[in-house]
Amino acid sequence: MNSIISFFTGAGFLDLGFEKAGFRIDMVNEYSSSFLDCYLHSRGKLGSPRPAYGHHLGSVEEFEGGEVHDILQMVMDDNRACGRKVGFVGGPPCPDFSIAGKNAGAEGDNGRLSATYFSLIEKFRPDFFIFENVQGLWSTKVHRQFYDAMKERMEACGYTLHDRLVNALHYGVGQDRSRIFLFGALGGPEGLEFPWEASMPYSDAVFDSPWPREDEFAEDVETDCPSPDIPEELTVKHWFDRNDVENHPNGHMAFEPISKKFETVPEGAVKRKSFKRLHRWRYSPTAAYGNNEVHLHPWKARRISVAEAMAIQSLPKEFELPSTMTLSACFKTIGNGVPFLAAKGLATSVAAYLDAAAEWKEEAPLLVAAE
Repeated sequence: MNSIISFFTGAGFLDLGFEKAGFRIDMVNEYSSSFLDCYLHSRGKLGSPRPAYGHHLGSVEEFEGGEVHDILQMVMDDNRACGRKVGFVGGPPCPDFSIAGKNAGAEGDNGRLSATYFSLIEKFRPDFFIFENVQGLWSTKVHRQFYDAMKERMEACGYTLHDRLVNALHYGVGQDRSRIFLFGALGGPEGLEFPWEASMPYSDAVFDSPWPREDEFAEDVETDCPSPDIPEELTVKHWFDRNDVENHPNGHMAFEPISKKFETVPEGAVKRKSFKRLHRWRYSPTAAYGNNEVHLHPWKARRISVAEAMAIQSLPKEFELPSTMTLSACFKTIGNGVPFLAAKGLATSVAAYLDAAAEWKEEAPLLVAAE
């Protein structure tokens, strides 16, 4: 069982995906005490083990020197002494690279944290790493220059890199959310492909399904799926039912409706700037957006609840946030997290790659001898 050290952990969606794919979470880093409390609470409800080397509350920059640096080195040494590979996983805060966010790039406060993360990889040289971030880092010219520069640094350190812009729908998440996943393997075989598709039950063809667009809003009115060609397992309705959101411990946590607009916005009207209403027979856009701009419920005159937002993130129904957490903090940590099924799918591909790389290296001497 290989080891994971998690940075920018948030509520731990990415960690949970790796854990369910067979990795052990040994140490976590989170800057926000509210998010770390959430992490501890949710893992307790899931019955997940505590990280063997605990939790670090503070900036990732603190790992560059001092006592925390030495603790991290000890964690890596202990694991390697036991024959385990050690991986860093993290998705640094992304507003500086988001097209809809600050767009400040590498010079922004959050952008610099991405550079710090890569610096830690250079310094500690984990056996593998994951870097997750927004589409803007891939598609915006000035941000792409920063991203490519970081990749060059990693290659100079001896990492074989594999990256891809993927959509959460590819992994079976009922959410249209594109993100960069960059995987690096220290000394990885150059000719070994990363098995992206092996963990993706859906391709881009899923967008061509006959998804409904907009329907008149009618509160508490049931409707049937409009076409047998719609993959219902990707719909908002499926995930609300699957997680039994009305009876979930966080099912009552929602903003109080204070506008008549909640009764007039059509079901599926998600193109507007605000007051976006989900369609029950369609996948969701990103789980949360803006400052407390939470999607409107498909068939109720209110915004979706915390439980419903977590369902859209494909989290297990047993996943629970503290009832004492503010709604703003809840939706922020939910919106920032990597959708669980995407995290699990990615982690499954990482595990398969590491196994294949080990076999590749074992066979390499035999191939050389045969030549």
